[in-house]
Amino acid sequence: MVAIVDYGMGNVASVQKALNFLNIKSTVTREKSIISESAAIVLPGVGSFAQGMSNLYKFNLVELLSEEVLTKNKPFFGICLGMQLIMERGNEPHYCRGLGWIQGEVIKLDSEKLSVPHMGWNNIEIRNNKYFHDIENLDFYFIHSYHVKPLESSCVSATVNYGQEIVACIEKGNIFATQFHPEKSQLSGLKLLNNFFDIHVEG
Repeated sequence: MVAIVDYGMGNVASVQKALNFLNIKSTVTREKSIISESAAIVLPGVGSFAQGMSNLYKFNLVELLSEEVLTKNKPFFGICLGMQLIMERGNEPHYCRGLGWIQGEVIKLDSEKLSVPHMGWNNIEIRNNKYFHDIENLDFYFIHSYHVKPLESSCVSATVNYGQEIVACIEKGNIFATQFHPEKSQLSGLKLLNNFFDIHVEG
């Protein structure tokens, strides 16, 4: 069973719909016991970094998620805000500490040169093919105003060009996260989700 974390930042229903389509059993939850017993964790989300962290603390999920992912090495898939929250710090709408699983920060896109938010379909450039090996169309759906700046480039598994090179995916051990929305990226997004859970979740 895959636990889709419901921390009040939306996006959970569309993620579960995608997993249902792939016949991947999941539950939308914030219950500690269910998350602890799950085979993998998905942290989706849309909205501000500070509100996301506030909600994780409100529902007593910060310590639990860190224990499951960092200590127990449980497979983790972060989506959009869920990718940003694993960084050390964010700035939306003000400075805020994140989960701190990946060194680095989340900063605003350069609105002087680009249309913000970055919204729509963009091709990504793959650096690590682990989850993308059978995906021919690398066009994915983005919607975000902030982007991650990891300290170590080795954790960047894909980038997207939006006036500058922006991190599209992060991968480190059992942690994988996307700035784009795989659940809204049609066949390519479904294949990516299926590849991740086919590797990490039995049955």
